[in-house]
Amino acid sequence: MKVLIVHAHPEPNSFTAALRDQAVSTLEAQGHEVQVSDLYAMDWNPVASRNDFSSRGNPEYLVYALEQRLGVKSQSLAADIQAELDKLLWADLLILNFPIFWFSAPAMLKGWIDRVLVSGICYGGKRFYDQGGLSGKQALVTVTLGGREHMFGEGAIHGPLQDMLRPILRGTLAYVGFDVLEPFVAWHVPYISDEARQAFLIDYGLRLQRLEDEQPLEFPRLAQFDEQLYPLVVDA
Repeated sequence: MKVLIVHAHPEPNSFTAALRDQAVSTLEAQGHEVQVSDLYAMDWNPVASRNDFSSRGNPEYLVYALEQRLGVKSQSLAADIQAELDKLLWADLLILNFPIFWFSAPAMLKGWIDRVLVSGICYGGKRFYDQGGLSGKQALVTVTLGGREHMFGEGAIHGPLQDMLRPILRGTLAYVGFDVLEPFVAWHVPYISDEARQAFLIDYGLRLQRLEDEQPLEFPRLAQFDEQLYPLVVDA
């Protein structure tokens, strides 16, 4: 299996980085090929702009998704985008590895998503969900956060963690066709003991060894909708 890990944490010695390293060592020990995009170390540019194209279909007005499609056809995508897109298309499994910032992902990772999941390849028209451009690939979200586990869930102070992750799990990964696996979560990381952190690393390694046995989360399939994307009514 070919694995791309996209890592987004500003501190090289963070526990999030330790999870990245655990993934690399575990997966490589199983014989998988692994590439890592460490966005902060790469000084990745997270800002989607007109500078992402060496030539434009409409130089007067930027419609970013349309220019992405043209950029794919004319091979005019910026070099940093093309390099990441090549890695993404190479991979069978994408791991997004990041801390929760303000109920969401770091801006650095959001910028990678904005710029690399290009229209015309990853999605476009009715190529989404199970018909998305990246169908047949798997995705795993690995997150760290400061809150305790009991703070998240139905009726909990912060609500379900998956509500926070919905824009990534559904609106991004599932949308472009990935089979999305249950996220791996390391809770309360800044405040726990080294022994507790080590336990998370061990659990993560064991989880990565058994990915082939997992069933993906359920998301819509286009066959459940008509041509106008109204839900099909199933007779009782």
